Amino acid sequence: MAIVAALLGVILIAVVLWEGFETIVLPRRVTRKIRLTRFFYRLSWRPWLALGRAVTSGRRLETLLSFFGPLSLLFLLSLWALGLITGFALLYWSCGPHSFKLESDFTTDLYLSGTTFFTLGLGDVVPQTSLARGLTVLESGMGLGFLALIIGYLPALNQSFSRREVSISLLDARAGSPPTAAEMLRRHSSDHGLAALQQLLHEWERWSAELLESHLSFPVLAYFRSQHDNQSWLAALTAILDTCALVMVGLEGACERQAELTFAMARHAVNDLSLVFLSEPREPRHNRLPADTLVELRTMLAAEGLKLRKGEEADEHLRQLRHMYEPYIFALSRHLNMALPPWIPAAGRKDNWQASAWERAPARTRKNDDADSMESGRGEHF
Repeated sequence: MAIVAALLGVILIAVVLWEGFETIVLPRRVTRKIRLTRFFYRLSWRPWLALGRAVTSGRRLETLLSFFGPLSLLFLLSLWALGLITGFALLYWSCGPHSFKLESDFTTDLYLSGTTFFTLGLGDVVPQTSLARGLTVLESGMGLGFLALIIGYLPALNQSFSRREVSISLLDARAGSPPTAAEMLRRHSSDHGLAALQQLLHEWERWSAELLESHLSFPVLAYFRSQHDNQSWLAALTAILDTCALVMVGLEGACERQAELTFAMARHAVNDLSLVFLSEPREPRHNRLPADTLVELRTMLAAEGLKLRKGEEADEHLRQLRHMYEPYIFALSRHLNMALPPWIPAAGRKDNWQASAWERAPARTRKNDDADSMESGRGEHF
């Protein structure tokens, strides 16, 4: 039994260390192989999503789903720590009860492993043999290394999330909320607007590359939701792909070459990310751009002085371009429960910067807040 326990302990420690190394340190490749971390997220995300849909909907559902990313990360790190502690406890147990000054059982070995891993150094359970002392030193060093990796991992994760969200927030005034291809082109139809559109697509080519790199290295970032209900990284990426497709089909005076480069990078991102999350590409249930909507889109752009190529050849080209990315974004949308943006904005829809939370707050609440502020002597200085 001691040999079996030692083997189980070594295997458990090796598996946890390799998972941590691949998740935190190793630049990840796009692969379909089974990994415990990927299995953990698939096993936990689906019940969380099903529970959320069963108990609530709308904005409350989005709020509930926003907790999953941070909580799952903390739970995963805790599982790794528990796995290492249990693995070393099995090794201590396999050393025999006389390897420590205090007569021990497996519960005591777990206690020793936990205090050693977190470097508490209480000293009530003292190793007596060379093997037990060596294991104690090895675990304490591993515990320090584990904590150091976590301390370096979390800031990198937060920085990647912040860089992603800054660009999404900037897109609000350029493409609406949620962002749409029609609104993006319309808002760049003024003098020198197409030059600004070219610069925007160039920036989003780089953003798509950074998204691909960061979300391959840290897939948990895909579960981190944006701060506004009508924004998401998937919606922003879809709007950019839609815009590039329209420009590539034929928009007079537009930056077709830059649109091709941005389209290629953005399509690469959705393709690889759907493989990472094992989301098989599938055609959308409903056509995002039916014929009548396409006619309305052309009319809207023509009213702004933008001429989009017409005819069966142009329509077929647009259909082929959409087929290159829509099955992937639809699969990711279903997996992550993120809504895809329309091609044309809804009538009367305000941007996030135009409709603040203060404007939606009840008048009585704002009045009470103003009164409290004046009483505290701060109101006149605001």
